[in-house]
Amino acid sequence: MEPKIHEGRNVKRFREMLGIKQEALAYELGDDWNQKKISQLEQKESIETALLQEIADALKIPVEAIRNFDEEQAITFISNTFNNHDQSSGMNYHPTYNINPFEKWLEAMDENKKLYERMLKEKDDMILTLQAMLENIRK
Repeated sequence: MEPKIHEGRNVKRFREMLGIKQEALAYELGDDWNQKKISQLEQKESIETALLQEIADALKIPVEAIRNFDEEQAITFISNTFNNHDQSSGMNYHPTYNINPFEKWLEAMDENKKLYERMLKEKDDMILTLQAMLENIRK
């Protein structure tokens, strides 16, 4: 038997994870909503599709997240992923960085030098263009 998803409880979980108070969610849903009505909504096992869509839009999450969130599956996934991180997941939680600051400084200096040389060349080209224009005016 498939476990029943409690949509109201899931709305509450996502709202809390996002740091949104009941009053703020009520405000987002419109004038006919208040904190008490949100509290009652969060007690409902099943929420109408249209209302669930409005709530998902207000929380900026997909409706499927509310409909399909299963706490047991989430806990199992998290514990399998993070409890065995040193042995099986292949994730490195203590990365090492091989950055030599002196090399980075030299690269930046080289880039600055190239930029300066390009600017000088453009300045020389501009001077030649202006001299040519001046000579054409004098003729």
